[in-house]
Amino acid sequence: MMEEGQEGWGGRMEERILVLGVVWYEAPKSAIQSELTEVGGGRCYTGRAQGKLPVGTMVSFIGYTFTLTFAVQGAVNTLGDLRGMFASIERINSILSAKDIDDSLAYGLAKELDGKELEDSNGVYENGSVNKHFMAALKSSSSCSNLAWSGDIHLKEVHFSYPLRADVEILNGLDLKIECGKVTALVGPSGAGKSTVVQLLARYYEPTQGCITVAGEDIRVFDKREWSRVVSLVNQDPVLFSASVGENIAYGLPDDVVSKDDIIKAAKAANAHEFIVSLPQGYDTLVGERGSLLSGGQRQRIAIARALLKNAPILILDEATSALDATSERLVQEALNHLMKGRTSLVIAHRLSTVQNAHRIAVCSEGKITELGTHSELVAKGGSYASLVGTQRLAFE
Repeated sequence: MMEEGQEGWGGRMEERILVLGVVWYEAPKSAIQSELTEVGGGRCYTGRAQGKLPVGTMVSFIGYTFTLTFAVQGAVNTLGDLRGMFASIERINSILSAKDIDDSLAYGLAKELDGKELEDSNGVYENGSVNKHFMAALKSSSSCSNLAWSGDIHLKEVHFSYPLRADVEILNGLDLKIECGKVTALVGPSGAGKSTVVQLLARYYEPTQGCITVAGEDIRVFDKREWSRVVSLVNQDPVLFSASVGENIAYGLPDDVVSKDDIIKAAKAANAHEFIVSLPQGYDTLVGERGSLLSGGQRQRIAIARALLKNAPILILDEATSALDATSERLVQEALNHLMKGRTSLVIAHRLSTVQNAHRIAVCSEGKITELGTHSELVAKGGSYASLVGTQRLAFE
């Protein structure tokens, strides 16, 4: 996602070019057209006045002028399209160039994790000479090589700024522990940094300061493929592909690992089986591009079935029910409750009905955790969470 005000391709420079292009084009265009009409009109031969310029020639010339100006205007408008194109290209390139191992982190991690010098056959690894062999040595030298993903996740004094907005700090020393096997909810106003926490946990980005640990080990020691296998993300707008329902549920898993019975079992647990079998071809029904042939609640339940089938021990729910009606929300929430059992779960939500039963609720404001406790504890405290509860109650009265 592109952030407002970012620099680089798709940033302020293109906006300046677009504005200046419009100014430099529109003002002279209007002046030229006015002058042509005034001066040319006075020189036309009308039959009464003896001008040197036939009316037909003048009209043709003005017509050609308008045709030319329309072409120039189209070129100016294209600058606006180029802004979006360059922004998309930059984002795609960042994904294509992403490495499973972040080479620049490894030397520092050696000191952070166990303080040991790691050696290969050529001697001690030096800063800047990091590679996968280094990371393999680092993993084998620490207890994380046997990590069973059964520990707490801890965001320790995390600071973060998006690469193209380095001057704007989104997270400012955020400290949050997500307890193993329990549900932790994160609430707060828009722009507080909740979605940024999700992106850091999914490892779309790395903290600019601080670290994230699981079972006491820095998650950067694991390559991103390995990390993606143990994390499931269900968000407000799940990504479905132009394929069958069954293929979308099993997406990302090897064909020789997933059976039709496994898919059906996951769909039943996600409250999706009944609507799937009512479709024209059942599990073989094509869902359309981005699931366009399904309702929002149906898409969400397919995404939940996918997460159930993946069976990852770490679960992130980012506004998973915010766009649903009451009936769909009830069905999806039941499926989510089943999905969260026994998993280390982080739930991001604005609707307090979604989070009030969480084991712990953290309130995020201006990039920090400002309140932490259970629903009843935070209501009794009378802080910002209590105010949020009161506001939502009034909205439903």
